[in-house]
Amino acid sequence: MTELAPGAQTITDVRSDLRLDEGDHERFSHYVPKNKLTEAMVMGTPVVALCGKVWVPSRNPDKFPVCPECKEIWLSMRPGGDDSES
Repeated sequence: MTELAPGAQTITDVRSDLRLDEGDHERFSHYVPKNKLTEAMVMGTPVVALCGKVWVPSRNPDKFPVCPECKEIWLSMRPGGDDSES
């Protein structure tokens, strides 16, 4: 067993509840039309995600998991409506 440095602690990150509560939209990357996202990043204007979240994008979306609601809507819009790669 490895000893931790004095004052250090182990933090366990457990994420199992994917229900969206008030404020949870801040924890996800959201699906937005690419042309609207580019415009919003340049002009500082708000965008509307598939799930309905409205915000001015300013963070790198790659650092956050995809919004489950946006993903579900996106998959339902695709031909076949499934998650398979074709």
